[in-house]
Amino acid sequence: MKQALLAATLLCGALGAIGAQAQTAADLGHSLTPMGAIAGPSADGAIPAWTGGYTTPPPGWKPGDPRRDPFASERPILVINAQNVDRYADKLAAGTITMIKTLPGYHVDVYPTHRTFAAPQYIYTNAIANAQRAHLSANGYDVVGAQLSVPFPIPHNGNEAIWNHIIRWRGTQIIRTVTNAITTPAGDYTLERWNEKIMLPYNTPGLANPDHWDSLFWQEVEEPPRIAGQITMVVSHTDPYEQPRQAWTYNPGERRVRRAPEINYDTPLSNSDGLETVDDYDMFNGAIDRYDWKLLGRKEMYVPYNTYKFQDPSLRYSDIVKKDAVNPDLVRFELHRVWVVEADLKPGFRHIYSKRVMYLDEDSWQCLIADRYDTRGQLWRTALAMAAEAPEVPLFGADGYEFVDLIQHRYLVQGMHNREPEAPIYNATSLSPDDYTPEALRRAGRR
Repeated sequence: MKQALLAATLLCGALGAIGAQAQTAADLGHSLTPMGAIAGPSADGAIPAWTGGYTTPPPGWKPGDPRRDPFASERPILVINAQNVDRYADKLAAGTITMIKTLPGYHVDVYPTHRTFAAPQYIYTNAIANAQRAHLSANGYDVVGAQLSVPFPIPHNGNEAIWNHIIRWRGTQIIRTVTNAITTPAGDYTLERWNEKIMLPYNTPGLANPDHWDSLFWQEVEEPPRIAGQITMVVSHTDPYEQPRQAWTYNPGERRVRRAPEINYDTPLSNSDGLETVDDYDMFNGAIDRYDWKLLGRKEMYVPYNTYKFQDPSLRYSDIVKKDAVNPDLVRFELHRVWVVEADLKPGFRHIYSKRVMYLDEDSWQCLIADRYDTRGQLWRTALAMAAEAPEVPLFGADGYEFVDLIQHRYLVQGMHNREPEAPIYNATSLSPDDYTPEALRRAGRR
């Protein structure tokens, strides 16, 4: 644990060289990708150049089918375990190092790197335009002037970088049914099944959005029976400091819709057994005002990437959910450049995390790993995003998460859909803003 913390402490010293040159909006689409990533390969060629990503589904694939692993034939080029972890510590997050050193048999399988990120052309066009027109609000907490894509493809500070993650390209409408597992230190677990319908108005061209919606979120619990029928509806904005999110819940036992003003910051996420806070969802979301955000720079790191195997439909949930962590044989790591952002809790503010260190993919701005520290400054939790490309959209994003308590040795795995008859749909068209009102929630309450 001490060595993991030392690696995190020395992180700043390891960052400097990558991307140290001054870059401007004129570089976007040239030496930089439209999203601000370095377009070329790494010096040693281990990270290839970005050439447009993975945009063509396999022959015969149709929406709702499981996504096939385009790299299924590949084998690890490196296995990092407790015996050799110190040799590779400079390319691992502190939380990953701690998992390797403290969880029996845990290892990281590193595969060849593939820069599969791709997005629609309008996302690229607006990212380049946002570099000239977007800015932070006077208080530094909200975004002004951005449209459709990441607001700051060339970030100058931590506030801008974390906003790139919060409103990155995630599609326009998502419909999915997923299963989550909450584990105990003994290795037992319980399963919960959720149906989610999500609109992302900020990313939707042509949609009237005078209220500055970021996302419209609907989640209904399908299983287990004791909580089936619970519904949570959340409306979030691209200016969450000025417009705090609004939330409502439906409780089938009461048959009532209630406002839920506490759905924010470090409120425990419903049905997560305390392993996930509201602002942990999607690795980080919501208002950024409680932390000082520092942009530490770019770094080459081993991170979860192209994790198609995690959602293999031939797997049962018992194949995935193991005693101390998600089965590491199913989590593909690759070497990628990431932006490292550190958030320190401001004096006088309250949160269960005193510090967060986040690793943002330079191609997509998806947060791939997030380390979280308790109020004593001790590394407490780490989270991994099981990120992959959906070429039919195209879209790169998290297709599942692992939230690990490094002190209590228990974890939450979220977003499994291996056993579902239909895989998530990331380019749905059936949803409307009218579906996200208290009246709509009252009509939907049926149990």
